[in-house]
Amino acid sequence: MVFRHGVLMSFYMAEKLNWNSSSLTHGWQRGVKSFYWGLGFKTEDFDKPQIGIATPLLDGNLCNLRAHELAKLIQQGCEESGLIAFPFGVSPVSDNITQGHEGGASSLVSRNLMANGAEMVCSAHRYDGMIGLHHCDKNGPAFAMALARMNCHGLIVNGGSILPGCYKGKPVTILDSYDSQAQANSGSMTLEESDNIIRAACPGAGGCGIAASFNTWGIALEAMGLTLPDSSSIPAVDAAKSEDCLRVGKAMRRLLELNIRPRDILTKAALTNAMVAIAAMGGSTNGVLHILALAHEAGVDFTLRDVQAICQRTPVYCNFAPRGRGTMADLHRIGGTAMLLKHFLKAGLLDGSCITVTGQTLAENVENCQDVPPDQELIAPLGQPFKAYADLQICFGNLAPHGMVFKVSSRQNPHFSGKAICFKSVQDVSDAASQGKIRPGHVVVLRGVGPVAAGMPELLVASAALAVPELDGKVAFISDGRVSGVSHGVMGIHCSPEAAAHGPIAAVQDGDEIEFDLLKGTIHLHADLSARSSDWPAPKYGRGYLADFAATAMQAHDGCVSAWVMEKR
Repeated sequence: MVFRHGVLMSFYMAEKLNWNSSSLTHGWQRGVKSFYWGLGFKTEDFDKPQIGIATPLLDGNLCNLRAHELAKLIQQGCEESGLIAFPFGVSPVSDNITQGHEGGASSLVSRNLMANGAEMVCSAHRYDGMIGLHHCDKNGPAFAMALARMNCHGLIVNGGSILPGCYKGKPVTILDSYDSQAQANSGSMTLEESDNIIRAACPGAGGCGIAASFNTWGIALEAMGLTLPDSSSIPAVDAAKSEDCLRVGKAMRRLLELNIRPRDILTKAALTNAMVAIAAMGGSTNGVLHILALAHEAGVDFTLRDVQAICQRTPVYCNFAPRGRGTMADLHRIGGTAMLLKHFLKAGLLDGSCITVTGQTLAENVENCQDVPPDQELIAPLGQPFKAYADLQICFGNLAPHGMVFKVSSRQNPHFSGKAICFKSVQDVSDAASQGKIRPGHVVVLRGVGPVAAGMPELLVASAALAVPELDGKVAFISDGRVSGVSHGVMGIHCSPEAAAHGPIAAVQDGDEIEFDLLKGTIHLHADLSARSSDWPAPKYGRGYLADFAATAMQAHDGCVSAWVMEKR
């Protein structure tokens, strides 16, 4: 046993580093060695640990553009540390390019597929550890889930954020693309100007640069201890990103030597740290879904009730877009993610005793970081948060018996009451908004897009249609689907159970009064639900991946993990 700062650690020094691969390199089935010789192994290589590098290859997506290049740098760093590393591909999709059409159904599905794929490759080839590359929204969550499930040594490396674009001398991001599209549709901006903004917003490689789902999970991974310090804040095209990847091999070897495994790191305290960081940074609702899934994979009792308590007590200290204008490039410029986590520690928000992939505690990782500089607008001073409670809140009630996740950044009053206006598709919402059919005081209800019905797609096109000045903060959006971290407004999503599971949201009718109070954590449909049917048409799947996901996925309050994960627990 090892004590660090008075904390008893459960890990111990490993007897041999190739604890798993040796069953092949020195196993009874000697014939398999032919493949290793063919790969160029030398005699001494048969005694080295083997590491899988989970690589989300997708050259058609800006987020993943450097994936193969960075994987090769990680491989180089592993070799320099006496490890043998093998990059392998998984099945990612672009969370932006799939918006607003049938491809949106693939986004969350891809998380579970990538987790299964990483588990399959690493376990089938008896790798001694796994390194996952987080390039787009669902990459990092998938690899964290795989690590927790297998409990083999490993960590996540962040592929880096995109830099902001520039339009008329001002920075623009993907948020401006979708907002300008909505403004052009409503007539408050010319189509030409909207097109110019869209053309300028994404100048190169990297994940979406604001506090959308990609960066929400990047910071969460550092807060929970699965990523090396500052990996999440280094931009994709910065020279420091290459150095970030080269250092990973040394860290991987140390994890093997100390025998620190994911479940030594992924304790309830660590997951609490991650959720606190998501809340304090003003992060994406998708982070909630992934935290719940990861908790199940790690065998940790961490539920939506825990998330509710965290969000009610956690202030917002960051002004990232979409709640403000800040980007991850701004965070990198003023000091990086480790500096931010030190700020959260000094604010009393995080538990610094949690062990991390460095072999040190979170507090030890950040103790030598600079303090947040005063001459910046991204991070609020200690004791002076931008908001006393999180933009993310959890509500329960007769409309959402198992919970609903809210994100509200454009409205100060935590209470809202309005009349329902119901829709069945993203385009219907967008068309109704542009035609003036959605008015202040409406509660826009879009259902039939949950995990069983439709793979739980992101509904960014719908939420963006409601973010125009005349509606932003004046209407509420409620759904059993998801929204992108780029979205802003008053949004209640992940409604559980979903309509296709005969949840109460299926029974909502036009004109119904819906009321919610974020700080009380309640949502209520003012109607006699016992007198209504919650029947919903049986889903019809046109894609195999979607049918498989629907047959195995749990509801949103369980993070949409596969049912067998719950049974295993």
